[in-house]
Amino acid sequence: MSSKAAWDGKSRGGFLGYKIFNSILNTLGVGFAYFILYFVALYFLFFGGKSTKSNYSFFRNRIGLKPLKAVKNVYSSYYNFGQTILDKVAVLSKKKHPFTSTSIGADLLWDMAKKGEGGILISAHLGNWEIAGHFLHKLDVPINIVLFDGEHQRIKAMLESVMVKKKFNIIAIKDNFSHIIEINRALKAKEFICIHGDRFTGSDESKTKVFPFLNGEARFPVGPFKMVSRFKVPYCFVFALKDKKYHYNFFAFEADSDSYELDDIMKSYITRLEKMVIENPKQWYNYYPFWEKNQITQIL
Repeated sequence: MSSKAAWDGKSRGGFLGYKIFNSILNTLGVGFAYFILYFVALYFLFFGGKSTKSNYSFFRNRIGLKPLKAVKNVYSSYYNFGQTILDKVAVLSKKKHPFTSTSIGADLLWDMAKKGEGGILISAHLGNWEIAGHFLHKLDVPINIVLFDGEHQRIKAMLESVMVKKKFNIIAIKDNFSHIIEINRALKAKEFICIHGDRFTGSDESKTKVFPFLNGEARFPVGPFKMVSRFKVPYCFVFALKDKKYHYNFFAFEADSDSYELDDIMKSYITRLEKMVIENPKQWYNYYPFWEKNQITQIL
């Protein structure tokens, strides 16, 4: 079975867009920046190309919406994604912000922290994980977020200069595999590693496995789950989802079993992810053909 459902590593938006919204945040505040997002989301709805097509197929075929409602949800998804960028800059900048958060399942994380063994928190491109990483500093355990280093260097430098309050370390996934050394160091130091389990790049299918997901078959990266299986440290599944305008809910879930077998870990994660995506489809930001190509039969 051939797969074309790999992410190409390119994020939406550009340097000028980041600069403009950062200026709006600093001068006119989050509310006005949200207002501008209505027009930005409309632009991407009509000119988003492959990402819009993939997102429409997701709402139409996987969530089961009728055509007009699927289009409306694509627009809402773009708008929500823009909010995640604005929110993380607002929360992690020098200025005061109105955001609050509630933790559901926080006891699980406190127990992991008390064990002093470190741990792996597996999330997804669902909601706003970097905001959760900021609020996790209360655990008093060093937090390392593993992210793909796909941003343009000028964008990356600008964001790092703005987000001065971040309470976590970013480990960038690089082609030279230097991130593996950093991850090993962090786990040996009994720190927390936070990593996404729902996206991969490249065409090497040996680094992925196919699982049933939302009435189709999709490839998931093996790497994050191999880490859990290899190091056998405590682990759980975590998600940070927007609930109200300025409020996030942070969720932490145990796996279905204590197994450290690779397939068991992946199945447990995918089952949980499926439930969270069904409940929050407009906050899942995988804007590319996620399912195996022969599994997508778009209904117009």
